[in-house]
Amino acid sequence: MLGRLEIEVGGVGGRLDIAKGAFVAPETAHAQSADGQNRFLILDCDVTDLGDDAVERLRRQTFIPISTAMRRLIEFIDLASHDRHVPAAVARHGLPLLLASLAPADSSPRRFDALRSRVESAPGEEWSVARMAAEANLSASRLHALFRAETGETPQAWLSGVRLRAVQDALIGTSRPIAVLAQEAGYADQSALTRAMRLATGETPAAYRKRYRK
Repeated sequence: MLGRLEIEVGGVGGRLDIAKGAFVAPETAHAQSADGQNRFLILDCDVTDLGDDAVERLRRQTFIPISTAMRRLIEFIDLASHDRHVPAAVARHGLPLLLASLAPADSSPRRFDALRSRVESAPGEEWSVARMAAEANLSASRLHALFRAETGETPQAWLSGVRLRAVQDALIGTSRPIAVLAQEAGYADQSALTRAMRLATGETPAAYRKRYRK
């Protein structure tokens, strides 16, 4: 970001610079002007990428402080862009991070609690990212960003962990066939489960059961 920009959003005026941004809600009248050399990043996105809670908060707040971390991300996007064109790869990874920084601090835990309970109660169901996002009332990109921020994992990696833990608990607590446990947890077959177990624990399901079964 470079220079200063005078902007009016919904009848409220302010000045944007390296330390301050603005949120323009859908169908909100706004006008802006800037003199001299200037360069600003505009995120033109669907409100579903932010979520209802964040949109309502930002609608009331309008002017947003730019954190140091957010500023560095914006500077990286600027450096990676050419002739005002942001490369697709940069937009794909940078946009979710920028949107995550705008979300209210308490919006994700409530949504994640419900999603986690739903997935953990039925790990073997078809849990695509699109379905998980729908369960949390978020866009797929928003879900990915919030998972990264809260858990340090992608939704897919988290799901894999849920499925593996479900199998591990069943291996220790029951005598049910390994092939059945694999199917119930969402693995394609017993071989897929065995590969996942070896990667995570260094043991086959049978060896894991023998070691930890009381």
